[in-house]
Amino acid sequence: MTTVRSVLQSKGSDIWSTAPDTLVFDALKVMAEKNVGALLVMEGNQLKGIFSERDYARKVVLKGESSHNIAIQNVMTSGVISVTPDQSIEDCMALMTGKHIRHLPVLENSKLVGLISIGDVVKAIISQHEDTIKQLENYITGAR
Repeated sequence: MTTVRSVLQSKGSDIWSTAPDTLVFDALKVMAEKNVGALLVMEGNQLKGIFSERDYARKVVLKGESSHNIAIQNVMTSGVISVTPDQSIEDCMALMTGKHIRHLPVLENSKLVGLISIGDVVKAIISQHEDTIKQLENYITGAR
């Protein structure tokens, strides 16, 4: 069973975040620079929300707002769903699919330790399946 902890170990635990009072335009610049689809919204060490490309499209662009005049706290998603490092990637996939979300902050003892995306989860599941296939092929052919 692959865990969130192993995904973070292989991908790294870089966390890109912004403050609630950051302008949407400035947050978008960071997202473009870092090539990420979401930023965690942090106030000190406390997770307040998440701001994603989806939030921008639905809460700024479609409402005719200007990214230069609106703060992240006005368009972020609050009540963020999170996982722990010991949860399985299958649990994460079920959660992401069921809740229609693409990013999961990882909390350990209430402390933010990472962020995983749907791409990270899919990559880990594919890798896990490839390993299982190799083991079955070796079993069938008698290789050890």
